[in-house]
Amino acid sequence: MAPEPPLLTMSGITKSFPGVRALDGVDLHVQAGEVHCLLGQNGAGKSTLIKVLAGAHQPDDGTIVWRGDEVTLRSPIAAMRLGIATIYQELDLVEGLSVAENVYLGHESTSAGFVVRGRDARASTAALLKRLGHDEIDPARLVGDLSAAQQQIVSMARALSHEVRLIVMDEPSAALDPDEVDNLFRIVGDLTAAGVAVVYISHRLEEIRRIGDRVTVLKDGRAVAVGLPAKETPTREVIALMTGRNVEYVFPERPQPPGSGAAARPEPVLSVQGLARDGEFAPLDLELRPGEIVGLAGLVGSGRSEILETIFGARKPTSGQVRVDGRALRPGSVRAAVRAGLGLAPEERKAQALLMLESVTRNVSVSSMSRFSYGGWLDRAKELRAARDATRELSLRPDNPSVPVRTLSGGNQQKAVLARWLLRGCRVLLLDEPTRGVDVGARAELYTVIRRLADEGLAVLLVSSEVPEVLGLADRVLVLREGHVVHRAPARDLDEHRVLDLVLASGQHGPTHTEGPHSPATTEGSPAS
Repeated sequence: MAPEPPLLTMSGITKSFPGVRALDGVDLHVQAGEVHCLLGQNGAGKSTLIKVLAGAHQPDDGTIVWRGDEVTLRSPIAAMRLGIATIYQELDLVEGLSVAENVYLGHESTSAGFVVRGRDARASTAALLKRLGHDEIDPARLVGDLSAAQQQIVSMARALSHEVRLIVMDEPSAALDPDEVDNLFRIVGDLTAAGVAVVYISHRLEEIRRIGDRVTVLKDGRAVAVGLPAKETPTREVIALMTGRNVEYVFPERPQPPGSGAAARPEPVLSVQGLARDGEFAPLDLELRPGEIVGLAGLVGSGRSEILETIFGARKPTSGQVRVDGRALRPGSVRAAVRAGLGLAPEERKAQALLMLESVTRNVSVSSMSRFSYGGWLDRAKELRAARDATRELSLRPDNPSVPVRTLSGGNQQKAVLARWLLRGCRVLLLDEPTRGVDVGARAELYTVIRRLADEGLAVLLVSSEVPEVLGLADRVLVLREGHVVHRAPARDLDEHRVLDLVLASGQHGPTHTEGPHSPATTEGSPAS
């Protein structure tokens, strides 16, 4: 029996912007009912290709064949009418509208020329949410009041509100915890079983193995591999295709713990004593020494990010103290934390850390402006020189701090955030999901940067949803569950399965300790539960 023709065939797609050839003759072939994974480093052309497919960009050349007919997708509405839906990583929801209004935005049903809203839209939306396994979301609730994971479910409901035949999912698991990822994969399985095709974009190669059928790899605007079997193609081969070089998916060598051997153990630079926020995390004790990386492992909602933000002063604690070099910081004061030498690279760097319309220079210098201001005048040349020195230290690309930060890849945007704190003279760096939305090659580079900064004496407190990242970078690990520290141990004494067992376990929150003699088990009090 002859194989069925592809549901979608994109052939020779090219697209140029001023000074940039984003797509250079790309092919993509997608079958009905399959999960086709689109891989590539940031800047490889993935976003441009899916915007062409969504009708948001018009290709300069090439053809698109949909269900056997050549088509021209002149707008997102045209693509949607054909049954092509796109869920972008940066969700395009209207926060001031309700869930139901967002789901049917742009294709509200009408009667006698009037838009039908209210009860019918809410009922239809409730049915879609139930299908997605999230019937706890109220269709009448404002989207702006939902969590990031819930907003993504709303975007999926909006896609399913059309007669969809193909859904593009751009980094859909980035804001989800493991249980939500399992639900996402269940949804994808239900869709493909019904004949719907899914184009799935992710930087997490383990997800590709788990969910993908075939893989297309982009590099520098070209398709370097089309339709590879997802489960049979070795990871090393996929990485080599993405990067153009063989990349060992390993972490920098971990040095001896600070103060081990004959050297005196350094005094803590950061001490957290009984720090707590009601409803978010229980009293926490923690010490962090120069040159040390401590990781916080746990599910989304376990209190990881809240702990970092409270230490940084962005949230006011219910109880407890944060001390730097033995001096207590004023609770809930970011200014006090920054002056004491703390820096935070937050999870949502675009919304919470970067001035997207400003240059790299201004993003790097913004926390150190007093160094460049004299009598109300700004020494722009000095500011530029300082930013260039800080970004070169981190090998930020392109080597031009005058470019807008929004034009950088995810990995280089993260380097811009790190450069800001290096310029400030940061001594304690708080990293929340440092490689979220960063491709494989750039991740390895960021790992090297983080380890080098620690080796030079910086103290690092790291949060990551990816357990291998915590174990690969950290010297010590605190495992969190429902706001409680349930386990502390040197990273070398843990593995991924043990950590997952701890974060998913039920029952008592009593802490356990397995720290070796090099770890401060005697100076860190166990957290109250």
